[in-house]
Amino acid sequence: MKKILLLTIFLFTSCLNNEKEKKDINFGIVIHGGAGTILKENMSDEKEKQYLDALEEAIKIGYNIINDGGPSQLAVEKTINFLENSPLFNAGKGAVLTSSGIVELDASFMDGKTLNAGAVAGVRTLKNPISAAIKVMNNSPHVFLSGEGADQFGKEQGLEIVNQEYFLTKRRIDGLEKVKEMELDNEISFINSNEYINQKYGTVGCVVLDKNGNLASGTSTGGMTNKKWNRIGDVPVIGAGTYANNLTCAVSSTGWGEFFIRNVVAYDISALIEYKGLSVNEAAKIVIHDKVAKIGGSGGVIAIDNKGNIAMEMNTPGMYRAHINSKGKLTVKIFN
Repeated sequence: MKKILLLTIFLFTSCLNNEKEKKDINFGIVIHGGAGTILKENMSDEKEKQYLDALEEAIKIGYNIINDGGPSQLAVEKTINFLENSPLFNAGKGAVLTSSGIVELDASFMDGKTLNAGAVAGVRTLKNPISAAIKVMNNSPHVFLSGEGADQFGKEQGLEIVNQEYFLTKRRIDGLEKVKEMELDNEISFINSNEYINQKYGTVGCVVLDKNGNLASGTSTGGMTNKKWNRIGDVPVIGAGTYANNLTCAVSSTGWGEFFIRNVVAYDISALIEYKGLSVNEAAKIVIHDKVAKIGGSGGVIAIDNKGNIAMEMNTPGMYRAHINSKGKLTVKIFN
């Protein structure tokens, strides 16, 4: 009887300690909706409010999940689903168009506890590519699926299928026409101009630390306006656009994908934390300003480490972004 009593007390104490540890975790969530030449003077008050409201609504979806004790994976997926369904962002419904006037979508997800990951690229019929990336991770032996095969896999997994008309918006149709006009007018001088770049790029992403101390990261995009030859950027490339590791941090990137691939941006931030002992903010600054920018790349990252510290770093005039910490404090910003 005495042994049973002692065992009961031990188990009860362990449960209390576990609950206390969960409460002590500085959990949080960070999101982005793309980085670029986003200037206040070029944005109406009405449009600015639309973006701020959308960012706030999106991040509260994920925050409510983790605040109620839910997993980081679910928080990332549902938050990005909202952003994919909004015509404001370059993902899902609001995605940019390829040179042939269609939408090709990329997404990836990584689980920091297991280092499992999933990604899709060039999908054309899946309403929510981030959900497909998670299905790839959980329900296939692979990490990365592309094109028709990825679409077929998503359909077999029961994900919602839509036609191309669902994705098309007037804003993106006009954007494609503008980029093509720029190239025709002066192909060389426009390639690296801020106006040209701003017309071409954009992404949505979410990083989460939940109450169990588990990190997760997800990123979703329509890629580059006027892209050709089934171009794929950094978003579905694990380690470039997305990375998560419970030892260090979770990262989601946005910007000129070719440069983020070459710099393996998301993993590099984690590596600087793991091997050099840098803070997440220090690591993000080095990678975005000392590495990406110096070879001509533009964009930004969001990151959260395993202690709840965050980074929202960019080398552009703006990045749509938001953060909520474990105390419920909300920060929403657009401009640098």
